[in-house]
Amino acid sequence: MIDLSNISLQFNGKYLFRDVNLRINSGDKISLVGANGTGKSSFLKIISGQLTPESGKINKQKNISIGYLPQENVTHSGSSLIEESKTALSTLLTIQEKEKLITEKLNDYNLSDEERNDFIHQLGEIHHRLDDLDAYSAESKIKKILAGLGFEENDFERLTDEFSGGWQMRIALAKLLISQNDLLLLDEPTNHLDIESLNWMINFIQNYDGALLTVSHDKFFVNNVTDKTLEIYLSKFSMFNGKYDAYLKFKDERDTQTENQFTLQQKKIKETEKFIERFRYKTTKSKQVQSRIKQLEKIERVELPEFNSTIRFRFPEAPPSGRIAIELKSISKSFGDKKLFEKIELIIERGEKVAFVGPNGAGKTTLGKILAGVIDFNGERHIGHKTTIAYYSQDVADNLNPMLDLIETLEGVAENFTIGQLRGLLGSFLFRGDDVFKKVGVLSGGEKSRLALAKILLTKSNLIILDEPTNHLDVNSKLVLQNALLDFKGSLIVVSHDIDFLRPITGRVIEIKKGVVQNFIGGIEYYLEKINGLNFTNSKDNLEPVKDNSSRKEQKRIEAETRKKKFILTKDIIKQITQLELQISALEKRQKEIESIISSNDFYSKPEYVKLTFSDYQQTKEQLDLALVQWTELTDKKQEIEKQFD
Repeated sequence: MIDLSNISLQFNGKYLFRDVNLRINSGDKISLVGANGTGKSSFLKIISGQLTPESGKINKQKNISIGYLPQENVTHSGSSLIEESKTALSTLLTIQEKEKLITEKLNDYNLSDEERNDFIHQLGEIHHRLDDLDAYSAESKIKKILAGLGFEENDFERLTDEFSGGWQMRIALAKLLISQNDLLLLDEPTNHLDIESLNWMINFIQNYDGALLTVSHDKFFVNNVTDKTLEIYLSKFSMFNGKYDAYLKFKDERDTQTENQFTLQQKKIKETEKFIERFRYKTTKSKQVQSRIKQLEKIERVELPEFNSTIRFRFPEAPPSGRIAIELKSISKSFGDKKLFEKIELIIERGEKVAFVGPNGAGKTTLGKILAGVIDFNGERHIGHKTTIAYYSQDVADNLNPMLDLIETLEGVAENFTIGQLRGLLGSFLFRGDDVFKKVGVLSGGEKSRLALAKILLTKSNLIILDEPTNHLDVNSKLVLQNALLDFKGSLIVVSHDIDFLRPITGRVIEIKKGVVQNFIGGIEYYLEKINGLNFTNSKDNLEPVKDNSSRKEQKRIEAETRKKKFILTKDIIKQITQLELQISALEKRQKEIESIISSNDFYSKPEYVKLTFSDYQQTKEQLDLALVQWTELTDKKQEIEKQFD
């Protein structure tokens, strides 16, 4: 259907990918994966014709139709929702317009018999074509698709200008599904869907005859709609025939093998470099030295995977709350004439982990804000004994200080966290290298949201409320957050449509729909099975069975012994890591001070001072590099020990 030959693309002088050869066949259902910045979205744009590759050819089957959904920035205006949706059937609209024109001409009494017969013949052909396109049920199908994506009947005649950004993306998605394309290119299509519309869309795509290529961080979605995984790794493309979960197992095995190869290669390189350095100036060894130098030049260096998924982060522990963490009594909330809910009763107990679900606009976010105490309402809100609340939402990011850098932002709330630990946390949320010294003011909206989420993780609270925390995270970052929430001992409320993220965390689901709050005592799978009998294809390996009271005591005893063993094996390493982090912090501070001196206007007026300063700078840099290497080695050693106890 589509053949790509030797496709290459570079950005800022660096190749994202090169010499890509790929065929997409009719009916293929493919998930496109790769680390952030590897060019996934750019690849979709190349296939859709939105972006021209630097080199290569794209051969498309004749008359193929391709539908493309970008991640954001889609707007519609100037027509009603139903009329805008109908524009997706451009062929149908053209034929219907022609039908209307011919019908008008047939009403002309001045037509000759020959002309009339010709128009009648054309009208017959048009009716045959309309039958082929199933035109007479088209509007019914359009309304079904709009309803499936969460639009209500009273929305159909509303102007598209009235819909917010998330609903604008749903309109764009609806038009793609209506247009019956041969190939769908979907870039993060689930970002603006609630669980109901996500479930509907999964069913739609499972019955869709065309091909699909999607970029999505929603594991549940891709596991249910794709059966092939196309990976961008080290600027190369490779196809894995299997669902995303199967690909992840393959990737873990490959990454482990790559890390082992890297370790062995580094050992060999160091030994060779040591030999060269030792015998460089001995004439009797000159041939061997030159031979070793050539060996080093020829070595194809093994590259490590970008992200180590074993990073784990634990929330700072806060004193436990009372039995009831928070309670709402007779809560009502309206926005103008729109009543969201009335006289709601809700209790969140200590240690409960609850998911808020329901259609967009039903009031999930509003209820979260009421619980967090950030908006007004009618009714009573009682905070439990010793309950301390941390709240995250997309707009919390707007409250960050734009003048601080990322490290300074986290230092403001971090107690007993070293610079190294803060850098590790930021790294797990996709801020790497010098990114941690960027000012908040230059960050994008998504970057600010990730930083705000990292800040919440450092706050010592026993009730955490998270509103769509995974929207700007990749799979690995979601895993870090998921593991942290699994270990969290306090109470948790999560507003999310990400089923895979919620699955191991929450044990209670609260559905908010049409002003009614309904409780489901069970996880997200229990909720979905109750409302629509959805079958799951994802593994349940990470769900822990409920233990009885007798086994709990034994489990606690085993856990205590495990903690003791782990403490004994890691206490000296932790002490060394802490000392190194203090040293690194001091050296980084000194490096900044010297850089400030060097950048001053009168610095070069004193040659002797310049020489001493640069010498100091070089010495500081060498000490810092050495300390970072030692810190990395010790951290890896600590993680290897901890792996034995996880």
